[in-house]
Amino acid sequence: MVTLSDKAASEIKNIMQQNGGAFEGIRVFVAGGGCSGLSYGMQIADEPATSEDLVFDHEGVKVIVDMGSHQYLDGASIDFDDTLQGGGFKISNPNAAKTCGCGSSFSTEEGAEGAEASKGGGCGGGCGSH
Repeated sequence: MVTLSDKAASEIKNIMQQNGGAFEGIRVFVAGGGCSGLSYGMQIADEPATSEDLVFDHEGVKVIVDMGSHQYLDGASIDFDDTLQGGGFKISNPNAAKTCGCGSSFSTEEGAEGAEASKGGGCGGGCGSH
């Protein structure tokens, strides 16, 4: 399951309303890349979920996650931080064994050693460049 905080759900509703309001929800996914090996992605979903997706609802906001990404995101929670220092959506993921300082890249226990060896550890300028 992937959960949203009340604040994140409210912010997503605001974004959807500002963009016309006729959206299916938010799609959350994991892609290869980033300085730790895997990167988070989030986008407003204008296509309905398919049989390949899992759908979680919070405060009327659907969180759509493809099954491949769910293995990395199961138990994750999404919050929204509106402070001046590092504001935006933040994903707290219990499956992440290593995260990058930018917060958008991570590796799992299986991938942590490989990512460390191939990247030389740390961000190395990869944060924010994907």
